[in-house]
Parts: sequence; structure tokens; C-alpha cells
Amino acid sequence: MPRAVAVSSQVRRPRRSRHRAADPGAGGGGRGGSVPCLHPGQGSPDAQATRDRASTRRGDEAAEQGRGEGAEAAAEFRREGGPRDRGPERLLARNVVDSRRTVGTWFFGGALVVLIGSNQAMPPVIRLASNLLWGALALGVVVDSVLISRKIKKLVRERFPKSTQRMGSLYLYAIMRAITFRKLRTPEPRVAIGDQV
Repeated sequence: MPRAVAVSSQVRRPRRSRHRAADPGAGGGGRGGSVPCLHPGQGSPDAQATRDRASTRRGDEAAEQGRGEGAEAAAEFRREGGPRDRGPERLLARNVVDSRRTVGTWFFGGALVVLIGSNQAMPPVIRLASNLLWGALALGVVVDSVLISRKIKKLVRERFPKSTQRMGSLYLYAIMRAITFRKLRTPEPRVAIGDQV
């Protein structure tokens, strides 16, 4: 028995490491605590605020530029029109319409008066007058459209004998312009009322 005790007393227990592994969940401040990591895009609050202001300013400048370009495009469309307004024949048709007074400019205003006057609550005399006004407007638009179409046909044959423009499309283009208020016409009129075309 004394020999066994001597052998067992010679067995040494393994030493514990003096350096303990850092605890990832430990709070910062002590040894082994997590160290905050700053990403490249992060910085102080002042720097972040400066970047935010710069981004907002760039957004405002882009929006302002977009509004300016939109206004410029609208003004150009008002002056020159769109693809359907291209061509010398279309310009001639516009000038024919813009150089005269047309019944069509009063068509929509008259239609509103007729709509109100033809109400069943109105006296019979007013309803009759509204119906007569509606008939006169319709007849005036038809006669005016025929006169405009004949003049356009004559001028196109004289000035553009080799034109490939379809006359029916040109007539409709002129009639639709004739029933539009002068200030709302696009492209805007280039001739005054009474000018020779």
C-alpha cells in the first residue's frame, strides 16, 4: 500500500492555461470583451449629417432640373407641335384655319348653353330657343368645315402638286383645329385673323 500511494502522488494533474479564451458575449471594457467595428461607410454623427444634407441637395437639384426640362419641352411642343403636325401641308392647313373666324370656336360654349337651356325645369320657350341654337351651331360647323376643306384642297393642289398627303386626313386635321379655342391651339397660331395665306 505505501508503494501505491507513492506512485499516485507522482502523477501530476494537467495545468490550466493562464490565458482564458475571450468570451464573445462579454461586455466591452474588460479584457476579452468585444471591440466595436466601424464599417468604411460609417463615421461620426456630424459626417453622417453632412452626407445626408449633400444627398438631399443633389435630389433637389435633380428635381429642379427635371421640372425645367419638362417646362422647356412643353413650351417647345406649344410652338412646334408633335409628329402629327409636321409637314408643309399641315402648316398650310393650320394657317388657313388660323387666318379666319370659325363657328367651331363657339361650338363648345354654345353646347353648354344648350345643355342648360334644354333642361326640363326650364320654360318651353327657353327649351325651344336652345334647340334652335343647337341646330344653328351644328349647321354653322358643317358649312364652315366644307368651306375650310375646299380652300385647303385648292391651295394644296396649287402649292404642292406632288404632295402625297391624304386629303381626308388633312381635312379632319383642319376641322378639329377649327373647333378648338384659338388660345388652346397647338402649335400656336402663326398668322393673325384676316391675314392672307
